[in-house]
Amino acid sequence: MRLASKRKSGDPMIVVDHVTKFYHGETVLDDVCLELGEGTNLGLIGPGGAGKSLLLKTIAGLVKPDRGSVYVDGHNVTRMKETELAELRFDIGMLFQNYALFDFMDVHGNVGFPLRQVGGYTEEQIAARVSELLSLVSLPNIGHQYPNELSGGMKKRVAFCRAVATRPPILFYDDPTMGLDPVTSSKIFIHLRRTQQAGGTTAVTVSHDIGGIADICDKFAMLDHGRLIFHGTPEEIERSDVRLVKQFWQGVSDD
Repeated sequence: MRLASKRKSGDPMIVVDHVTKFYHGETVLDDVCLELGEGTNLGLIGPGGAGKSLLLKTIAGLVKPDRGSVYVDGHNVTRMKETELAELRFDIGMLFQNYALFDFMDVHGNVGFPLRQVGGYTEEQIAARVSELLSLVSLPNIGHQYPNELSGGMKKRVAFCRAVATRPPILFYDDPTMGLDPVTSSKIFIHLRRTQQAGGTTAVTVSHDIGGIADICDKFAMLDHGRLIFHGTPEEIERSDVRLVKQFWQGVSDD
């Protein structure tokens, strides 16, 4: 069962309200504030270890902040019970770095799993959707294989297919093209943009591929040592005079 939206008309789809997280006495997210309107595709960038993946997991309700709150579609995910979070996630597609594929299911079962969870699809419709997605990522004939038979890049593509299978209104991607060849990466970025445009999907994409996400994101946010040092449009990041933002965006160093 899906949770009904608690948002009022015009309210943002995602709100990160003064979120702070500590690990072993170290501040790993430091008073982060963000708002994403419905249909926004946010590119979350920054150096390794800046807190990007952790922030994404916090927004998804997989990690609880020590301070602050996160709202998704009007629901305060930091206060929700696991059963409520499970219902909310019917409307969220997630792709994380560890793939999180089910070892006991073949590829067809993994990609079709969220369709069966949501319900309302026949087996013929599920098979057609799985076939469509696997062809999109150049893996048309591996539905019978199991995760332990796949390379890391193949697992990444299968996990991507599973994340978008139900065409969810909210999508979270953690480095969706890491380890993939340029052609497949380009296909995935094109699909991300088409998905967002077709359904008004709200998405957060963590990536180090600046060239790839530059063409698909409406907004960008940059973290450094857990602090938000930039949040704005592509035009604003191009004009930013923050040294680290310029270096990261343009791929240059002080040397």
